[in-house]
Amino acid sequence: MNFNLSGNALLFAGVATAALSVTSAVAAETTLAMSSWLPPRHPIVVGAMKPWAKQVEEVTDGRVTVRVLAKPMGAPPAHYDIAADGVADITYGLHSFTTDDRFTRSRIGQFSFIGDDAVAGSKAFWNVYSGPLEAQKEHEGTKLLGLFVHGPGVLHNNVRKIESTGDIEGLKIRVPGGYISDLMADLGATTLFMSSGEVYEKLSRGVIDGATFTFEALTAFKLTDDLKYSMKVPGGIYNTTWFFVMNEDKWNEISPEDQAAIEAISGEAFAESVGAAWNGADEAALEAIEKAGIEIYDAPAEVLDTIRSSAEKYEAAWSEALAADGYDGAAALEELRKQAGVDF
Repeated sequence: MNFNLSGNALLFAGVATAALSVTSAVAAETTLAMSSWLPPRHPIVVGAMKPWAKQVEEVTDGRVTVRVLAKPMGAPPAHYDIAADGVADITYGLHSFTTDDRFTRSRIGQFSFIGDDAVAGSKAFWNVYSGPLEAQKEHEGTKLLGLFVHGPGVLHNNVRKIESTGDIEGLKIRVPGGYISDLMADLGATTLFMSSGEVYEKLSRGVIDGATFTFEALTAFKLTDDLKYSMKVPGGIYNTTWFFVMNEDKWNEISPEDQAAIEAISGEAFAESVGAAWNGADEAALEAIEKAGIEIYDAPAEVLDTIRSSAEKYEAAWSEALAADGYDGAAALEELRKQAGVDF
């Protein structure tokens, strides 16, 4: 048998090999679509989501890229299922927007007195929820990339300064679902669930009297002209817990090498960056809020005691429910507060 190849045959073989290499390289590249529902200039989008997307390309040497879509693929409450079902590859959102019980253990980060610093709070939430409370098991169909909380939640309204618990009675207050809905109802408010983007219209039209929100939300959603009072609680009257996820099948298409690189910039590292974005946004918003003449004040002792009593009731019920599944909710909550620097 003659194995000698002519010059043309060698040339053809070289071209074919090169073409195969190029094809393999192209096939190895993955472009991911992130559905983003916050305003494009929102501090979290600008300060965390887009920088993370850029980092993904850098740490994978361009093999994986993330495209942050200009418009969301659905309503904010649908965003977890948008990722789990593969409508978009990556999404983020609030656990409390999902009205079923699939994220029961995430409630640990929604209670009162969770933290005044979004970096420490977000890192603590990631460490505890993804660690002893096994968050990945509650995020079926997705790869959990990040978990975080915002800055301390505040009670804002345009009717009256809260001097006693009775002053909350009858106020129509927007809530994001979850624990704060129960707490505000206990305090006598009429609660209305709605996503962040709906608040401006409802508040300006008088459908609601106020909202449970961070400070940054007042500027992000243009609410400063329609509010008069903001009541602070040490560690926040509440918080919201957020997920950052990728479709599980899409994650599995990525090479182990690139998965490891992406994980290194996600998790606790992402919690720190998104927390810093929240902190910066709150600080900037406070200047605008004070300029708008909104009165910021500390919750009176009587109100604080009532909140604490109600909070302890919900924490105990949550811990008891977790115990049935083998989780120590009380110990986890104590550890989260310790890591977040809260003296409760």
